[in-house]
Amino acid sequence: MTEVRPQELARVLEELEAGSAQRELTGERPHDVVARLRGTGFLKLRLPREHGGADATLREVFSSLIDVARADSSVAQALRAHFAYVEGLRFTPDSPARTAALEAIAAGSVIGNAITEPSGAAAGDFAGLATTFVPTDDGWAITGTKFYSTGTLYADRVWVWGVTDQGVPASALIPLERPGIKVVDDWDGFGQRASGSGSTHFEGTPATREEVVVAGAEAPPRLAIGSFLQLFLTAVIVGNLEAADHDAQALIRGRSRGITHATTDLPRHDPVLLQQVGDIASKAYAARAIVLDAASLLDDVDAQLHNRELDGTAVQAAGRRVAEAKISVERLALDAATALFEVGGASATRAGANLDRHWRNIRTLASHNSTRLKARVIGDHVINGADLPDNTYF
Repeated sequence: MTEVRPQELARVLEELEAGSAQRELTGERPHDVVARLRGTGFLKLRLPREHGGADATLREVFSSLIDVARADSSVAQALRAHFAYVEGLRFTPDSPARTAALEAIAAGSVIGNAITEPSGAAAGDFAGLATTFVPTDDGWAITGTKFYSTGTLYADRVWVWGVTDQGVPASALIPLERPGIKVVDDWDGFGQRASGSGSTHFEGTPATREEVVVAGAEAPPRLAIGSFLQLFLTAVIVGNLEAADHDAQALIRGRSRGITHATTDLPRHDPVLLQQVGDIASKAYAARAIVLDAASLLDDVDAQLHNRELDGTAVQAAGRRVAEAKISVERLALDAATALFEVGGASATRAGANLDRHWRNIRTLASHNSTRLKARVIGDHVINGADLPDNTYF
């Protein structure tokens, strides 16, 4: 049985945090630190206990995730596909493919994704994917190009989606050392630079019959999985906010020069700056509390799913709270990341300090799915009783 090792996790996160700002400047990727996370139990938090995992609650998962994101938000986001895949396995009917996947994750495999592609298909339209699964004598051959392959840069196995020659959606979890796979670190966003959200190419990549699942039925409502995926991103934003809070406190403690017309000689005694730091700290506290409250609602949905007592009202309520969390946390975090420069003054804008990474990272994460659209949907829900969208993007 695998349990989380708090002391080991703390040591790994301390190392991760220590190099985070410099890595972002140099473009170095923390492959070694990600590999060390395997030994902390973090990657098996949601793996069922009978398969060597901790079977942790979602509230526990999101609390630990925020800690990881505080150390390095790119690494936290890079592991989203891994946690999403494990979450899906918890509701997938028994099959050889499921058993093999559980065994691989229990043995330490990290899962990446190869789902979205530049084919023009709408997000979530699996039948419209251009990646093909072609039958062979030994199984299947996969060919296609994916982007937004977040986390695959650090993964051992990749979850790839496409369509058969009959146009039926198909997926497979395969090792990344298979022939014909090329992972390219070409994500060029101004934030979350080390999240590994680049391209993955497949050229006749072989997959066995046991590895491929063709148009299987989805066990849980997509809104339940969608809420998990969305709250994951919001939790990473909270980690960024907590990192900005940490830097704001370090800035004011380290400043020895006051402003000419300030009320005190030392910035650490200036009531205006102290008020600013206190405001950032309060935003960080509120953001974490919001995410963990929403996670508790997802735990309620999780329990109902396992007991086959799922109530559509509970799913809608949890989905609403997750969307509201995104809207609220995004605003808290962006405000705090901007206020950081009020604390540090002009010297805080130096490229070497790299303090702008907090705003850039938060803005990049917040751009995943429109906040305005979420707010409109919530308004329609609370005023007119309209159902929330049942997809993985809300």
